Amino acid sequence: MSLRAGDPAEIGGYPLEARLGSGGMGAVFLARTSSGRPVAIKLIHQQFAGDSEFRTRFRQEVAAARRVSGAFTAAVVDAEPEADQPWMATTYIEGPTLAQRIADEGPLNGAGLRSLAIGLAEALRDIHRVGVVHRDLKPSNVVLAPEGPRVIDFGISRAADQQTLTMTGRVIGTPPFMSPEQLQAPRGVGPPSDVFSLGTLLVYAATGHGPFDADSPYLTAYQVVHDEPSLDAVPAELRTVVEPCLAKEPEGRPSADELLELLRDLPADLGGPGAGATGRTRDVATQHHLATRDTRAPSAPAAPEGTGSLIGRRLRGRWRPVLAAAVAVAAIGGGAAVLQSGGFGEDPAEGKGSTVAASAASLPDGFRPWRVTVPGEQEDIPDELRCVARGDAVFCGGGGVVATRINVRDGSRAWTVKSPGVPVQGMHLVGATDDTVIGYRFAAQDDPRGRGDEVVAVDADSGKELWSTPSGAQSTAVTGRTQDAVVLGSTVITVNASDDAFEARDAHSGELTWTAPFPGGSRCAPVLAGNVLLAMCVTDAEIQTLAERRPVVHTLDPAKGSWGRAIALDGPGVPVGAADGRLVLLQEHTEGTALTGYDAVTRLDPVSGKVTNTPLNTTYEGTPGMADGTVYVSTQTGRVTAFDPATGRRKWARQTSVEGASGPAAGNGALFFSSATGRVVALSPSDGSTLWATDPRADGLTGEVGASPRVVVAGRAVVVAADGNTLFAFDTQHPPKSG
Repeated sequence: MSLRAGDPAEIGGYPLEARLGSGGMGAVFLARTSSGRPVAIKLIHQQFAGDSEFRTRFRQEVAAARRVSGAFTAAVVDAEPEADQPWMATTYIEGPTLAQRIADEGPLNGAGLRSLAIGLAEALRDIHRVGVVHRDLKPSNVVLAPEGPRVIDFGISRAADQQTLTMTGRVIGTPPFMSPEQLQAPRGVGPPSDVFSLGTLLVYAATGHGPFDADSPYLTAYQVVHDEPSLDAVPAELRTVVEPCLAKEPEGRPSADELLELLRDLPADLGGPGAGATGRTRDVATQHHLATRDTRAPSAPAAPEGTGSLIGRRLRGRWRPVLAAAVAVAAIGGGAAVLQSGGFGEDPAEGKGSTVAASAASLPDGFRPWRVTVPGEQEDIPDELRCVARGDAVFCGGGGVVATRINVRDGSRAWTVKSPGVPVQGMHLVGATDDTVIGYRFAAQDDPRGRGDEVVAVDADSGKELWSTPSGAQSTAVTGRTQDAVVLGSTVITVNASDDAFEARDAHSGELTWTAPFPGGSRCAPVLAGNVLLAMCVTDAEIQTLAERRPVVHTLDPAKGSWGRAIALDGPGVPVGAADGRLVLLQEHTEGTALTGYDAVTRLDPVSGKVTNTPLNTTYEGTPGMADGTVYVSTQTGRVTAFDPATGRRKWARQTSVEGASGPAAGNGALFFSSATGRVVALSPSDGSTLWATDPRADGLTGEVGASPRVVVAGRAVVVAADGNTLFAFDTQHPPKSG
């Protein structure tokens, strides 16, 4: 709707275009950033601006929304809770609310109802896993975006470890969708309250009315606390899942993880003709779970360049406090074994199956699909496993593990190296040679011995730790990704403990072969453009003041460590790979200190020193990667876009079913993208068409933006890393069926 008389022309420097809606606490406007990106700005009504209790609550909303921004919510773009009239800007999500959809077209059924239920349960799981309780889950707070449902408005949410505001004299919530404990004792509300609300929401979606509807809010509230829900019109399959969600006592309800497991077991024709007539589709274990709930009232190549973390780049001068986030998506690449695959499967986003050409690539003798969990040293380390392939083995590191060797044939572990007695904040795998595996160990800040970060070498056959050397690298601050060491041939190039020189060592023996001091007043990180060694450097001032990076790239002789040509870049570029001997970077687009995406492709020729910048047709946000000479950006909602690095031309874009996808990993005839949940999709490199897709295999978050590829190609098999140190493998000619 149009702006009204009295509406501001801009908020926080964002010009307003339209009024999206208003409520008792504030109004929401459509605005645009300087790059043209649409945002929704929530402006608190003036009469509440002087209410200290309400202002505190708004601060909570902003903090909660920042914590849960991801695939199922609206990401916070900007906010000013201390303004005279507080406001918050979030990504604008186009689509009707669930309330509008039901009012216009009636209740949902079939695949649409099942997808909504699963999407909302995934959202709730991710919200709870970052320690937030939403507390106002209702139809008007669910937007039905083209890529799936999004949960919005964290206005009365709270962190699970914080006290809830009393809000004396006010009813906080919406009675038809509130839990009994929220109506009776709001200070004690926890995650089970959101599960109750989700149960009422699913009843509303399936029937058009809530399970406790009455003539007045007061009578509705009474029925929520005391009466049984009205579920007669709910499809039988869904009713068996909803009933435990609506238990009066919080401990009688499933967790969001358990609820997601139950919902995924529902038939695709949920609520369709004849639904419920053939009985339930769950196995005996699931039935037992529900019954229990009712009685109570989850040759090895080096890691390729250009796949590093993009986390932490906005805190360059204060990189250590956010290191855990950076490590979670550290630069650990996939293998390069050739894949020729054939298979089948269906991507729910595409609605069709596709067959991959048969291949000459082979499987290890006796191979069968497998799944294993690699035990880590410390459960609270936030990093993830990543792997590289070598023959019939994959070497993996991260997740509290320096390195482990896994047999591709059956998933058996030959050895695992942890760090007993060495407190760590995280680990990641650097790469591998024929006989050595290289890892990076981030030291804990509270290590009583004062040990710093280290590069660690492990014997590939025995798992024996061969050597380690301290490192002071700040690669995330320099390149925008975590790649503190690189493997080139049989040499490892690291940054010394003082962070003022490169050191080159024989990968197996650890013998120092050369040292190359950094240019004065600079910090540098090693970068590979194929087999060409480069050094990317930024000034100390840029790191300390968080100024926009304007890196200088130097050629570096891998045999002697001598510095060659210096090539300046015009703006902050993130290395993603190499094509035709040239380093390929994506140019960052920022608004203030916030990264909003990538708006140009840069190619740097280390021989001639020529730099070419090619603008993209728009700003693309998401996780970048590169394979077989093509650049890819995958969004948190699963959309993958392919670009020609020479022209910047978009080759194709494809919406996939893989949320929070990282990738690509490439084999002959396929590109693989996957999420922390273990969901995998194979796309055709030529047009992005879906060859096959799998369902999730682990209870994980959707993953961070900037995560490196989780898929490793090993002959005809793929090995996939997922949340919780989960690894699984399958034959690409026979991927797990979806649905």
